[in-house]
Amino acid sequence: MKKRIVRNATRSLLLSIAASLISACTSPATVSSSIMTSLAEGSSGIVTFESVTPGNAREFLSHYTTSDKAVITGDLTMPSNGPRIVPAVIILHGSSGVNPGERVWAERMNALGYASFVVDSFTGRGIKSTEKDQTQLSMTADIADAYAALRLLATDPRIDKGRIAVMGFSRGGVAALYSTLEPFRQAATDGNLRFAAHVTFYPSCGISYDSARVDGSPVLMLVGGKDNYTPARPCIAYADALRSKGAQVTLKEYPDAYHGFDRPTPLHSVKLATSARECHGSYDLDSRKFTMVRDGQTLSGATAVAESKRCLTRGITLGGDLQAQEQSPADVAAFLKAAFEQAQGRTP
Repeated sequence: MKKRIVRNATRSLLLSIAASLISACTSPATVSSSIMTSLAEGSSGIVTFESVTPGNAREFLSHYTTSDKAVITGDLTMPSNGPRIVPAVIILHGSSGVNPGERVWAERMNALGYASFVVDSFTGRGIKSTEKDQTQLSMTADIADAYAALRLLATDPRIDKGRIAVMGFSRGGVAALYSTLEPFRQAATDGNLRFAAHVTFYPSCGISYDSARVDGSPVLMLVGGKDNYTPARPCIAYADALRSKGAQVTLKEYPDAYHGFDRPTPLHSVKLATSARECHGSYDLDSRKFTMVRDGQTLSGATAVAESKRCLTRGITLGGDLQAQEQSPADVAAFLKAAFEQAQGRTP
């Protein structure tokens, strides 16, 4: 019975994606190849826009505007029925790039009455996948892309700029999670523009970004109890740390789920994928200090950097979980409804 459910879910997903691709191919007028700095005219479909590619957190915080420029794309879709002005959800992909899973979540957001914006952080930078080598692109570049998308959507008169959320998966989940830290927001935006909510699926929390200051928006963390790629335990601890700083954090753990639990894919191993599951460290955005912990000792400087490379391991398990596939859409919908109600009328 379980195999039949998975096959049916996979078939539905593929049919849904095929329909959206056919629609996109038959509507070339909705594709913008020029770099967009404003959506004041109400563009939809594939939107080309500019971001930056900081090499690390220090560069992000100190030299954001002078970091290497990047031209990337996003797929903007508006809900078919709804009020004149709607909330929006920015969707960030994982290490394999944009795949059908992100498209399905975009459709779910549209069905809830929200605009969706699926950001492609890889193609414009000439990257296909970072699964086997995460050093191809700093995680801070994904955070930069999230904020570039936020700034762009805030110019769209169809979107309530005070109710734009960010949702990410794995690598994208890292950006969705750590964009809650105020130093990142202040470096990348002007005024009070901020995300109304952060939804992060199975992010990596073993080597974290930290700050005493958070943006004040609610956070939903969804983790798998059997995840051996980005384990749940460090994220549970990080959720507690965020709460101690005043953040509103909701954590959902699906006990039997592995990495990628929301996707209708069978469990499989990826032997060459790198994981930081054995790593323990943090980069403090306030002090600009990077530390790692090994055998109970705190390391800093070059020793910490060396440890962050030494602790990496290979071999992970990926695949969907029926319970998580059923529950996570409802968990996300309930969370966003409450978050957008909380942000109603807030002026960025």
